[in-house]
Amino acid sequence: MNWESLLSLKRYGDNNKRLRVEQDDLRLGFEVDYDRIVFSNAFRSLQDKTQVIPFSKTDFVHTRLTHSLEVSVVGRSLGRIAGKTILDKHPHLQASLGYQPNDFGAITAAAALAHDIGNPPFGHSGEKAIGHFFKTGGGSIFKNELSLIEFQDLCDFEGNANGLKILTESQIGTPGGLRLSYATLGAFIKYPKGSLPIKPSKHVADKKYGYFQSQMPFFNELIEELSLPIQKGPVRHPLTYLVEAADDICYTIIDFEDGINLGWISEDYALEYLINLVREHIDSKKYAKLAFKPQRLSYLRALAINSLIQDAVKIFIENEEAILAGKFEVALLEKSKYKAQIQDIIALSVKNIYQSKEVVQKEVVGHRAISTLLNQYTPAAVRMFKGEPNSHDKLILSLVNEGTPIVGKNVYETLLNATCFVASLSDGKALRMAQDIGG
Repeated sequence: MNWESLLSLKRYGDNNKRLRVEQDDLRLGFEVDYDRIVFSNAFRSLQDKTQVIPFSKTDFVHTRLTHSLEVSVVGRSLGRIAGKTILDKHPHLQASLGYQPNDFGAITAAAALAHDIGNPPFGHSGEKAIGHFFKTGGGSIFKNELSLIEFQDLCDFEGNANGLKILTESQIGTPGGLRLSYATLGAFIKYPKGSLPIKPSKHVADKKYGYFQSQMPFFNELIEELSLPIQKGPVRHPLTYLVEAADDICYTIIDFEDGINLGWISEDYALEYLINLVREHIDSKKYAKLAFKPQRLSYLRALAINSLIQDAVKIFIENEEAILAGKFEVALLEKSKYKAQIQDIIALSVKNIYQSKEVVQKEVVGHRAISTLLNQYTPAAVRMFKGEPNSHDKLILSLVNEGTPIVGKNVYETLLNATCFVASLSDGKALRMAQDIGG
């Protein structure tokens, strides 16, 4: 891989090459990506999608929207710091081509902003509910109408793949979706592979899949433009590692902070864990003057995030050659000198937050809501595709927002569209629709 290809400013439908030296620095192409994501309907819906705690009634618990904004801020810092060193190592990128450190920050920030844009309601439990519906629920009746890989897309529904669909899918009047730069789209794709074949490996890019079969033609065009040699095995865009690190940093520290604010993790116990992470950098006199819990948490959070940013960039730069060769197989924080402290924090979060009775009970409600909606919308969509809709089908399909694609070119695309419609709903809207339609 080479940085010249990886930093491509190309957008869907371009006939001429976009050059960095010709860009308006007041309206840089990579920054346009960020703006387009912010103003998209899909991003806006994240304000009512679960980060960890569904239907929280408190104003300090994170949603997917606040989480995504924070991840983008951390990603921007990671990209800028790494970009400066990369340009020092490869001076021709700046001297001849015009790239600046902020370009790396803008790409990483935009990709990080969009990293959860395809997640269904109710977090990862929503993905599981969709998969369960097609594996063993009402959706299993469609298995014989699909190819193996098409059915696998649905049985193993993946928010990352849905995100790529949202960002790139052409619709009437909007070819290429949001028309983001190929550099940003490349950094967005954590898992550059389809749902089949399933070949478990140690490489972090093999953990899940990153595109639906309906997006494969565009995915192949993207990979060719970026010169990613995925034919040799799982290979990521290098900046994907920074996007992933930004996400890992935020959910490790900020989900933990939510648990403290909710009272699910005792403050004394929690502060001890955070202090262990930032012990090298803490100003004891300043910390001793902080009288209130929010102040103490804010100070330790800021120190922790900064410590992990600096460490992640160091690991990235030290392993740049291996990353460009596609030989770096783990997430950056797996190599962190703070790995033990991170694992301690995550273990406490799993026990006290992710597996708490309140979270599990609300995930059960979410699972039922998604199953109810899929039981209504998938058969209705397929009957509409086949020209056999009944009056009920027409009624519920009329509730779909104008411009949202449902009927596709074949049964697979129709089922995928209906499923992605359900996945696009916010937690609250999914619950209300399930109650109104399914009882």
